[in-house]
Amino acid sequence: MGTLLVTGGSRGLGADIARRAAERGWDVAINFAGAREHADRVISDIAGLGRRCLAIKADVSDPAQVDSLFNSVERELGPVHALVNSAGISTGVGRIETLDVKRTKRMFEINVYGVFLCCRRAVKSMAKRHGGAGGVIVNISSSAARSAAPSNFVDYAAGKAAVDALTIGLAKEQGPEGIRVNAVRPGLVNTGLGAELQAKQPTFLQDAIAATPLGRIAVSRDVSSAVLWLLSDEAEFISGTIIDISGGRTTQ
Repeated sequence: MGTLLVTGGSRGLGADIARRAAERGWDVAINFAGAREHADRVISDIAGLGRRCLAIKADVSDPAQVDSLFNSVERELGPVHALVNSAGISTGVGRIETLDVKRTKRMFEINVYGVFLCCRRAVKSMAKRHGGAGGVIVNISSSAARSAAPSNFVDYAAGKAAVDALTIGLAKEQGPEGIRVNAVRPGLVNTGLGAELQAKQPTFLQDAIAATPLGRIAVSRDVSSAVLWLLSDEAEFISGTIIDISGGRTTQ
């Protein structure tokens, strides 16, 4: 396996990916931006599985902190063989004129610029032209990139569309360097964003389930299973692919 870095790995989907990767034999480093207690819980679980682990606080939108993050992981756990860009925030729900522009700016800094910076730093370690042995990058996108999420969060959707474009472009650019780049595009997952939508639109969850052929919304495991497959040797010929995880639903 090797060393996996999961940004945003202290909670939610990132934490689930980190724990399940450790179960499969990865040594895992997680990045977090908030309280350390959540990160410590994940690290304790991973250590209990007998895997090496590390939690590092860093702002992924800051180039210097991203460099320091990777340097620390490489110093403590060795070369980074795989990266999952799970760090991300939402901006609220509403039509474009109601959205807080400061929150939108911060969202783009983390969800787009942060993914770009982490991919860029990973390439410097993984690419054959830089002395690396190749690697795998998996980005967490959203089905909002496809639907554009009108009247809900068009700014967030635009950011995730940028992640999709970055994923495909890097897969083409870095394939000859031994780096596979893919993404997963979850639909509605049982997270805080879904709760916010439900609060503003009382029938949102009911309508979403009715529009989903598989008859439910996603849970973290639905998404992490796809991520772990993309990280595995079973997906060794998969690159430039975005996997939709929406239960067959084609609209946000």
